[in-house]
Amino acid sequence: MPKTYENPVFAYRRSPDQDGPEARHPVVIVGAGLVGLAAAVDLAERGVRTVVLDDDETVSFGSRAICFSKRTLEICDRLGVGRQMLDKGITWNLGRVFFGEREVYSFDLLPESGHQFPAFVNLQQYYAEEWLVARAAATGLVDLRWRNRVTGVQARDDGVTLQIETPDGPYPLACDWLLAADGAKSFVRRELGLEFKGQVFKDRFLIADVVMQADFPTERWFWFDPPFHKGQSALLHKQPDDVWRIDLQLGWDADPEAEKRPEKVIPRLKAMLGEDARFDLEWISVYTFQCRRIDRFRHGRVFFVGDAAHQVSPFGARGGNGGIQDTDNLCWKLAYVLQGKAQESLLDSYDAERIPATDENILNSTRSTDFITPKNPASRAFRDAVLELSAEQPFARAWVNSGRLSKPAVLSDSPLSSGAGLGWTAPDAPVLRDGRADWLLPHLHEDFTLLIYADDETAVPEESVLETGDVPIRVLTVMLPQAARRAGALVDAEGLVAERLGLAPGQWLLFRPDQHACARGEMLDMAGVRAARDRALGRVERAAAAQRMVV
Repeated sequence: MPKTYENPVFAYRRSPDQDGPEARHPVVIVGAGLVGLAAAVDLAERGVRTVVLDDDETVSFGSRAICFSKRTLEICDRLGVGRQMLDKGITWNLGRVFFGEREVYSFDLLPESGHQFPAFVNLQQYYAEEWLVARAAATGLVDLRWRNRVTGVQARDDGVTLQIETPDGPYPLACDWLLAADGAKSFVRRELGLEFKGQVFKDRFLIADVVMQADFPTERWFWFDPPFHKGQSALLHKQPDDVWRIDLQLGWDADPEAEKRPEKVIPRLKAMLGEDARFDLEWISVYTFQCRRIDRFRHGRVFFVGDAAHQVSPFGARGGNGGIQDTDNLCWKLAYVLQGKAQESLLDSYDAERIPATDENILNSTRSTDFITPKNPASRAFRDAVLELSAEQPFARAWVNSGRLSKPAVLSDSPLSSGAGLGWTAPDAPVLRDGRADWLLPHLHEDFTLLIYADDETAVPEESVLETGDVPIRVLTVMLPQAARRAGALVDAEGLVAERLGLAPGQWLLFRPDQHACARGEMLDMAGVRAARDRALGRVERAAAAQRMVV
């Protein structure tokens, strides 16, 4: 099969740890895939050194995860690769749903303007991984060790000891904290005796990446019961390099190995694309829907992220995007603990926040799977009736489920929030800075940020950084367009900051380092801000005491 991408080969290098006594590092990450690399770069951005172990010597084979959501692009922009992903990727906001031969409706995931990134970008996973490898090297804080296979894991109360196999033989390695990012078949998870719990659906799907020049628009097309694949479903997506992703439902009785053979794949694709279609096969896989997770993502000094912690069906793009949100949630907390800015108890909030978010992903993924693959005649009759109705009645379209697409997690019940209605990620918005066009989000990713929405009458601290104990709070002032300019302030030129964040002059929001809102107020009260910051650091008793003083 031809290839549009040549996998780089990263050389194995002998580590000094292999020639001395058992080495110990602050953080070791197992797995140099998308999620593991994102975690390494995130921690490096916060000044934390890591060792990353991978048993391979290259990035992923095949496109794998291809749909990167707006939130993932925003996180990756902070990690230094978001612009590359946007420039190389195929941007799309529009999806179309077909039933049989006709289109029943379309949807726009980002109908409004004023966003730096689109709803989704389609991009082969290997590109994102290659850029993250380069970014990790550029930080100088990531020791990426290829062809280092973990063969043993011993977790203790004060750290973790690993046994590593290399081309030069074995060696031991110890760390204070271990991040298991070694995928759905995680060795670390199995070694600790942890099991996935959930549902495996009795259906199989074919993924075929084909290289072809075609006139299909850059949209997501999903068919229920198409004429070229009767009784099943199909999905079409465009990727860069004239690569097209095609998913075809096969049924539970399909032989996975037989279905991957070109002599089986090509007739299916010709039925879809036309007998005269010219294409080359690039990557073929057969998968089974699974919606499962382990009970807890933190086990003492070991954290599970991405597919090592949870699995969802691919429709909805919740796997890779969910894994990136795992690292976004965990890494700032782990950095704060390592730097003495927070107690170890803060790390318990990783489970408290990411397990509900994962359960929401699993729920949506399960519902999508049930709608796409009805399990009995009654379910199929209901689904088909909904699809027929949706062609004429807009209200029925909310019931159609071809994969509820990934959205940012809202941490509505977070123990780190001071009040209700919080836990959402800051939406981006256009602003002016010193008269030049800018965006809001890049100003909200360093430590804790106090955003004050101001007019000429609003009292704003003169300092840009408030030295309030061991964890400073940055001050970001956003001004009304007609207000007098203040040095360092952003201007809400289009009024979208006020609209999207629900702010009026004099009101404020406190954002965590991962851009989740954790407190808000009507009038600036620094004692209340400090108490909210302490709660977001897991200092519950200290925050409560400060709040009592405010009252």
